[in-house]
Amino acid sequence: MEATVAEIAERVRSLRETEGFTQKEMADAAGISLNEYIDNESGKNDFSFTFLYRCAKKLNVEMIELLTGEGPKLSEYTVVLKDEGFLMDIREGCKFYHLASNFKHKTVEPFLVVAPYDKELQNVPVKLSTHEGQEFDYILEGRLKFVYEKHVEILQPGDSVFYDSGRAHGMIALDRGGCKFLAIVIKKETVRC
Repeated sequence: MEATVAEIAERVRSLRETEGFTQKEMADAAGISLNEYIDNESGKNDFSFTFLYRCAKKLNVEMIELLTGEGPKLSEYTVVLKDEGFLMDIREGCKFYHLASNFKHKTVEPFLVVAPYDKELQNVPVKLSTHEGQEFDYILEGRLKFVYEKHVEILQPGDSVFYDSGRAHGMIALDRGGCKFLAIVIKKETVRC
């Protein structure tokens, strides 16, 4: 099952209106300009993970609800068979397969990420983003250029990185075959100081 940008945009708009938030309040929560938010809500832009994550938090719903229109139903365990994760094809090229989309009250968001190789991205600065919490990424196939603020790491299969995702980070695949990695996003509420 794959959610379209237009369907997700409509759910964000509908939930925003139901909760009584203005577009400006949502833009502030998402950390983007009002014009960019309006374009997102009207379905003109692809969504970043960060945008969906922050909107879900502001709207007090699970991210999967923005993607499917339904809340998760399982609370004890869930099994996702190989190649059957919920596809979040929200950013051009990059595919996020949610590995626990039907489990409610998650303290983490687990994904299998497939990042394609893009020749044009190899010699330009890596686009950075932030989202609350922490993240653990484990490389399965290919190499990944991981940028964390001013630090650059080249990760290979078997390598991993754990970081504060509230600070600027980004990544691109380095090999022509792309890169596949496991990403586990730990929600801020579960992080103890």
